[in-house]
Amino acid sequence: MFENSGFSTLKDLGEFGLINHLTEHIKLYHNSTVKGVGDDAAVLDFPNKKVLVSTDMLIEGVHFDLMYMPLKHLGYKSIIVNLSDICAMNAKPTQVTISLGISSRFTLEAIEELYSGILLACNKYKVDLVGGDTCSSQKGLIISVTVLGEANQEDIVYRNTAKAGDLLCVSGDLGGAYMGLQMLEREKAVFLENSNIQPDLEGKDYIVERQLKPEARVDVPETLKALGIKPTAMIDISDGLASETLHIANSSKLGCKLYEEKIPIDPMTYDTARDFGLDPTVCALSGGEDYELLFTVSQSDYDKIKFQPDISIIGHMTDESEGCYLISKSGNAHTLTAQGWDAFKK
Repeated sequence: MFENSGFSTLKDLGEFGLINHLTEHIKLYHNSTVKGVGDDAAVLDFPNKKVLVSTDMLIEGVHFDLMYMPLKHLGYKSIIVNLSDICAMNAKPTQVTISLGISSRFTLEAIEELYSGILLACNKYKVDLVGGDTCSSQKGLIISVTVLGEANQEDIVYRNTAKAGDLLCVSGDLGGAYMGLQMLEREKAVFLENSNIQPDLEGKDYIVERQLKPEARVDVPETLKALGIKPTAMIDISDGLASETLHIANSSKLGCKLYEEKIPIDPMTYDTARDFGLDPTVCALSGGEDYELLFTVSQSDYDKIKFQPDISIIGHMTDESEGCYLISKSGNAHTLTAQGWDAFKK
């Protein structure tokens, strides 16, 4: 795919040459970064703060398809999905490390494009890239990112601390990333049948971008803090609304009622799902990769949050004995089940 004449091979540059080439323009934003790239290890200093750490891996053919995923977007997304985990702890992401397994089919220019997306995300969210590794891969591209964040101990929010009666809230809208994926997969199938037919994604920019270039909701913890609200539990929506709701319920030993009519779905997502013969609610419940934040708040915070334009109250937590249910628009109760992404079932 990338073996074009005039491009530079990674073999000629070597591992250390590649690292130096990719990291020479890194900018640091945080005083907690004492030493970044350039030594055997990064040196960080978080005085009077708790350090949060999360890691994630993206593998070609499992998590992304380079038939329709531009390398710059892939680099950007690889950072975003990790920053989202720190946001879901009500914390601030501060540093990342990134390691790449690269097959011989990738040229230097291809990896530069990937790294341009990585640096774009780091610069946008003011996160310091402080280290990583590169190695050869026998097949495809492997990306592993570790993210660090900071928070005061009293500000950290876990997924197992919701209480019965808490309101269940979500940021943004749901199902768009899944429908963007369906659009891209459809156009890929058409292209594979006839390479003379160009992809037709006109008018679907929003949902395609939700899949290819998601954003981390770093603004949500900031908004909640400004409102004087500390969530009682929180998680990011990577595997689908149903799965994440059940994570909060099961971890907190609670039940829940989730109301279908309250689930925020963008009109483009809704219409595209119908065009594909899909139920928009199912897409929101099971699609995943929206990277919105799902959280619970005390009922006493209702007046503070009810008029927030980008936050929807979609249900409430109940006693564990009451179970977990989706209440349909017609008022029927259906057992809430997780049918979203499972890494070992795909």
